[in-house]
Formats: sequence, structure tokens, C-alpha cells
Amino acid sequence: MTVHRLGHYNTSSPATCSSYARHYLTKHNQAPPDSMIAASTKQTSNEQPTKDITTAQLSSYKDDFDSDIKNKLATLTISRESYTNALENRNVFLEHPPVFSHKLAIDAPITNQMSSGRCWLFAGLNMLRQKMMSEYNLDALELSQPYLFFYDKLEKSNWFLENVLATLDEDLDGRVVQYLLKDPIGDGGQWDMFVALIEKYGVVPKEAYPETYHTSSSGQMDSLVTSRLREYAKILRNDHALGKCAGDLRAHKRSMLEEIHRIMAISLGHPPEKLTWAFYDKDKKFHEFKDITPQQFYKDHVKQDCTNTVSLINDPRNDFMKKYTVEFLGNVVGADQVHYINLPIEDIKRYAAAAIKDGRAVWFGCDVGKFHSRNKGMMDPELIDYRAAFNFGAGTTKAERLQYGESLMTHAMVLTGVHLDDDKIVRWRIENSWGKDYGNSGYLTMTDKWFDEFVYQIVLEKDDLPKEVLAVLDQDAVVLPPWDPMGALAN
Repeated sequence: MTVHRLGHYNTSSPATCSSYARHYLTKHNQAPPDSMIAASTKQTSNEQPTKDITTAQLSSYKDDFDSDIKNKLATLTISRESYTNALENRNVFLEHPPVFSHKLAIDAPITNQMSSGRCWLFAGLNMLRQKMMSEYNLDALELSQPYLFFYDKLEKSNWFLENVLATLDEDLDGRVVQYLLKDPIGDGGQWDMFVALIEKYGVVPKEAYPETYHTSSSGQMDSLVTSRLREYAKILRNDHALGKCAGDLRAHKRSMLEEIHRIMAISLGHPPEKLTWAFYDKDKKFHEFKDITPQQFYKDHVKQDCTNTVSLINDPRNDFMKKYTVEFLGNVVGADQVHYINLPIEDIKRYAAAAIKDGRAVWFGCDVGKFHSRNKGMMDPELIDYRAAFNFGAGTTKAERLQYGESLMTHAMVLTGVHLDDDKIVRWRIENSWGKDYGNSGYLTMTDKWFDEFVYQIVLEKDDLPKEVLAVLDQDAVVLPPWDPMGALAN
């Protein structure tokens, strides 16, 4: 879990606080925090600011700390316990029990991505299985994440090498090339990347291609493949410098991909080309579908057109009602570009709630580590009361957290419920992929306030959206840089 780093102010005085802090306080028509005012009154006329930390300065800090008995109590409590446990605001749990006015009819068994970053694949397949379980009258169903994982690694390797070929004349030490080299085949991904995979390779049930050590704990395999890809990049750039033509370089790339395929096949085994799907339904009736391809399984049994979906983001740094993409973000060469429509958070919440009320799960991306109780499965911006212990709270907006590197998309999950009180959204129910022992039997409760601050993306069907929103798809996309936080989920 990520520890939330709170907003920082220069506490010398209100007049000399950072220009950023002054801008924030002025913009929001707020007085400076109490801690800032208190600090300004302690500075005497004979104190001179210095570059270094002086002994007198440290002594002053200690005296001020010891003069407040509350600091001793805070030390006794917090020095032996995590912030999350010591400062947990129990009122949040009392106000938001895991009860929801609208919830999907089917509670599918909770999945577990284990020691891997495959949340986007788990969330996507968990969403797809809802309709299948209803149609086939199933108690349980899990679709194979390892199957898509195999092809994602292979496709990402090809994607990386094509980007290397496209940047052969870029400076090796430049930010773009160094970004490409940093994490060429990370476990993460975006919704449109998920769609690209299933449209090309289809889907299979979990029993047709189960977990291996290296799907459940992907670090070693990722390191090996990354090492090989970086060496391939060096070879391709060196060959280009020697004057070899593009055709020769791409032919060399083919042999490189063969080696990556060998690594994957040894580590995970060959994915099935055909399968038999046999199962009992809730009424103990036997069903069997023989000799079908993964593409047929997706078309005939999943029966969901994922190309008829739209990714909506809430990115308050940028203009709403515009289309965005992130440079170099993708996995399958030749597939549709990853793209988003940027909308106000109130619109996004309204559309998501309507889909849930209509009986459909909603894939979404968020910054999961912020104000999150792992044991109790609760997410709320007031869950951890930092002010009670440290005398300050967060001082940044959602846009500013994105701008200053304090927040980004880190995890994908599925919305399966919403609680309304007089048509006002109060809280959301989340199906996670961290196993049934996490949170509330694998589910999380997210307050609507947390949604406002830390949810960045949802995926809906085109039929869920008004014409004026869909019209944004006809725009030319604004291209965000490769390192933009809107692409971070793919890392």
C-alpha cells in the first residue's frame, strides 16, 4: 500500500510561504493553516534564516515540540503503530456500512492476481464474466488471465521494438528513449489494450490455461525479458548507426521476437489453440462445447462487443469534452489507439451509477493506495486523520496532485454496486482482485468523496452516453507525453 504524502507548506510566515501555497490559499479563499501562523509568531527579530540546519534551530524545534503534551501522546501511539491503524477514523466505518441500495445480482467468486500487476486484465475479465454467469446459470466462472498475459508480453515486446525502430535517430540519453527503456513490458495496461488483446486472441476459461509460477509472481520473468529487450535495442541502434537498412533491422527483430516467445513458452507453456468447455450449471445440468478456438469462445459465449465501449477520464488539469491519448501507450501494433474522453467527475459518476442500476459492472482506474484500509476494505479521504496527530491535512487539489506527482492511476477494479440516498450517491461497492481474504471478503467500500478525489477513469458502453459526448470521439486526440499520469496504469 502506498503511504499518502500530504501537501507541504513553507512555514516561515504567511507572507513568505511558497508561491504555490499562496496561490492555493488565494485561489480557494482560505486563511493559512494554523501551523503556518503559529510558526510565523515564533520567529524573533534576531533570528536569521540560514542555508543549513543549525544546532540552535534543532534545539528550538525540540523545545516547541516538548511544550505540547499532545505531541508526547502522539509519539507514544504512532511510534509503535502504522499511520493507517493508529489514526483510523472509525466514524467513517460507522457512516458507511457495506450495504448498497443497488447491487449486481451476481457475486462472482473473488479472484487473486497475486504477486503481479495484472489488475487491468482481472478487472476486464471479471466484468465480462457477469453476463456469462447469468446466461449459463453458473455459480462460479473465471476467465483465464494467464492466457491474455502470455500474448500481452509478446505483443508488448513487439510494440517496444517498433518504438525503438521509430526513435533510432533520437538521442539515447534523451527523455523519450530513456522512458521507453525504463519498463518496456510492465504488467500493467489500459482498457483499450485489453480490447486489442481479446479482439485478436479471444478468451478462454481459466481451466484451459491456468496459472503458473511466473504468472502469479511475474518479477523474474519480467526482468529477464526486459534485459533481453534492452540488449535488442542496443543492437538495433548500433546496426542503424552502421547504415543497415530498415528491412534488415525488421528482419532482425523477427528473430528477437522468436527468443521472447521461447522465454514465454518455457515460463508459461503454450496457450491453447482449441479447447473444450465443460461445466455443470446451478441445477447440476451438464454442458459441453467441444473443439472451439479462443476466438470462437469469445464470440459465441462471452457475446460482448468490447469495441463498443468508451473510456472516460476525469483529468482536471486539461479541458473537458476533448479527446486525449498518451504517446507510445499501447501493446498490439495495428490496433486502435488508446484514447479517452475527459469529463467532469459529476458526469462520470452519474453515468457509472446508471450502468450499475441497469445491472452492468463498470471497469475503472484509480489511485488505490490513498486513504485505504486494507483490513476493513474502506476508502475515504477522511479515513486516516493526519490532522489529529500532525496538525495538518492535505493542501492540494486533484489537478495539483497530478501535476506534482502526488497521484496517478495505479490500479483497476470493477464497480458492482452503488448506494443512493434520495438520489444522492453516498458510496460504491468494488470487486477487487486481491483474493477473498482482503477487505470485506474481497470487496471494498469506496465513499463518494474518495471517488471524487482518486478515481480517474471508467469504461462504459457507447449506448450509455449522450450523443454530444460520443461526438468527442470524432475529434483529433490531444497527445499527452509518454510519462503522463493518465498512462501510468500501463506501467
